[in-house]
Amino acid sequence: MIDLVAAEGPHLDAILASTFEIWSEGLSRSAHTKYDAAQRATAWGRERLRRWALVDGEQLLASAKEYLFDATLDGREIRVCGIAAVLTEPLHRRRGHARVMIERLIDRAAAGGCDLALLFSEIDPEYYARLGFTPIPTFDLDLRVAASDRRGAPAVLVRAGEDRDLADLAAMGEVRASPYRFHLARDPDLIHYAIAKKRMMAGLDAPGARAVQFFVAEEGGAACAYVVVRVRGLEWTLDEAGDRDPSGARVGAILQVLIARDPAEQRPAIGAWLPAGFRPPQIEVAAERPSKEVMMIRPLTVRGTPATPLAASDVFYWHGDLF
Repeated sequence: MIDLVAAEGPHLDAILASTFEIWSEGLSRSAHTKYDAAQRATAWGRERLRRWALVDGEQLLASAKEYLFDATLDGREIRVCGIAAVLTEPLHRRRGHARVMIERLIDRAAAGGCDLALLFSEIDPEYYARLGFTPIPTFDLDLRVAASDRRGAPAVLVRAGEDRDLADLAAMGEVRASPYRFHLARDPDLIHYAIAKKRMMAGLDAPGARAVQFFVAEEGGAACAYVVVRVRGLEWTLDEAGDRDPSGARVGAILQVLIARDPAEQRPAIGAWLPAGFRPPQIEVAAERPSKEVMMIRPLTVRGTPATPLAASDVFYWHGDLF
């Protein structure tokens, strides 16, 4: 009998061995295993992240990750089931096990109160379309940060971000996201998880291969703007940002400060997802193209059904929340 079970023990070991070749992102085999365990050990991961296995007796057929989010859709609070890392074991491919895996997860999520299933497709989206998912347009942006008029770092107080800042980050994010039809509820635990996940990856990789820059600007001792940037050589990814200033000018200033720290270095290539309308004055979009990872949704309840199809301008979603 084919069953959906929590991935533990030998099943988890087999899943990590299979996923290493595809999703290790350059980590060693042991680091890949540590990275998986560390994510699930965070406060958010313990409650919201788990791996599932599709088995026939003791035989592993397929596996997937499940993420549970709170979100807002068309003004309604909803629960979202994120599905990722769907993989059929090599000996059992082309028998429909991935489809069964997804449907079992969705049935379980719906029974548990989820209103919407969400995934990001790196393969032909038509596969997931046949399972009832519809795409939401998102765009990869190449950013150019203008040099400061002061020929150096702008006069803004910037310091390393800390856990004590997370509540301020969540508050400014809630205000920024409120006009959008669909967005995650990014509480301090989710923000901590998103940042910690990148730090774990950097810490487990070869020394100097990656870095994570988490910096805030502050007023009166409290964070009033921030950026989280992943660095790999001269490639930067702006994973998330926030600013109490509607213009986002302090986010642009923080990026100018980070770049000005190494004035002799070649300027980095910066990639990002930016919410519609969020364009700090110091930032220019140099190029725009459809995202490699296609956001797709499948409503599970009436509450999780968009009033009209969602456009890119309706969605507030940071690259750092990609799963």
